[in-house]
Amino acid sequence: MNFKKITNWSAVALVPFVFAACKKNNDSNPSNESQKATITVENVLNSKPLVESGTFQGTGSPALILPGQSTTVEFSAAKGEAITFATMYGWSNDLFFAPANPGIQVYDAKGAPIEGDVSDQVKLWDNGTRINQAPGASVNHPGVADNKNITEVNGTDAQGNKYLSASKLVKATLKYKGNSVFMLTLQNISGGTANETPLSPGVWAVSYIVGGTLQNTAPLYTSGKPTANGLTGIAEAGDNTQLSAYVKTITGIFTPLSPVLIVVYNGVDNPIYKTGENDRMQGLRAIAQQGNPDTLAAYLKGKSGIKAVYTVAAATTKVLLPTIGGQAGGSVSQEISVSPGDRLAIATMYGFSNDWFFATVGNGVDATTKGDISSSIQLYDDGTAINQFPGAGITQFNLAGTPLKESLPITAVPNPNAFTTLPAIPGIIKVTIK
Repeated sequence: MNFKKITNWSAVALVPFVFAACKKNNDSNPSNESQKATITVENVLNSKPLVESGTFQGTGSPALILPGQSTTVEFSAAKGEAITFATMYGWSNDLFFAPANPGIQVYDAKGAPIEGDVSDQVKLWDNGTRINQAPGASVNHPGVADNKNITEVNGTDAQGNKYLSASKLVKATLKYKGNSVFMLTLQNISGGTANETPLSPGVWAVSYIVGGTLQNTAPLYTSGKPTANGLTGIAEAGDNTQLSAYVKTITGIFTPLSPVLIVVYNGVDNPIYKTGENDRMQGLRAIAQQGNPDTLAAYLKGKSGIKAVYTVAAATTKVLLPTIGGQAGGSVSQEISVSPGDRLAIATMYGFSNDWFFATVGNGVDATTKGDISSSIQLYDDGTAINQFPGAGITQFNLAGTPLKESLPITAVPNPNAFTTLPAIPGIIKVTIK
């Protein structure tokens, strides 16, 4: 259940950013006062493996899901991502229901949303921390301690007690609401069976997928391993507090940054964008949607007031990866030539979005500035693609999707936004000039 470390960086680079790293200089009239400087852009995001997580419960007090009752979970997901959950078989010593890892897939191989009954993917598990008594209302909690690994219960438990298949006790149904949003309904259908039981409050989670690899394939439990991270609270007592707290610590933001566009200019406004205006269709859309700076770089070369244009990509991965499992994030540097009066602007894609990009605010910064200029960076919505949950959108280009068009003015992305709360900008991207 540990955060899955990525060691094969080149595999992650298969995320379909366009990665040609080229330098385009148009420094036709260098001043005698020109000076050399180096601009460095770093992805300093302390990334998390889970894109979303949460809890669910019944409506009563205690908040059990009794036979005949149901509960729902709403979540977003990209192709290849799955939803997992855990809830106690209430009339047992330490049994719980959960899908087999990594969870219930919500898209088919062609990327079409899966809807309907997915109960056959729900399994019954033994937490291994208590000797099982015959299941039923008379079970003595917590019971006699045990020290076994988590195992699936297939018809009988280790003590020979019999159980119907999990799909006969819990009905799981998926409904697609559109724009990468799903609803999972869990219904307790155990009433009148030999294994009638309430279901406890539970925990659910969805893992990021990066370069085709889920970042945490087992966020709640691992079959054949000892229970951990508070799952025992659910399995023995229906208490989801501790597992929920743990899952929150590994839920958050994960995004690469695309190859970076750097522009040095003089006597003109910021040549990349202007808030309140629509994308100029000069190449910013390719940055914001696909992470490709080359189109805008080519357009700007030779234009009035443009002194130099650079596109810079990370040496191995092309994209600037975030900090993953303690391993430092990506970084690129570019030497530039600047003179008094020059301005500098940059742009790079928030990789796991539909059309968000980081850029210097307003009319850029004084190109002769030295030090950390991260406070001059803002996150913007290009207004050219319909937004989805960042990192969980079926039409996000870098998650194998095709953006859905819209036409809105460029605006700053609010924080919190309609989907999530982001770290402060300097906690994602650091820009320095030396």
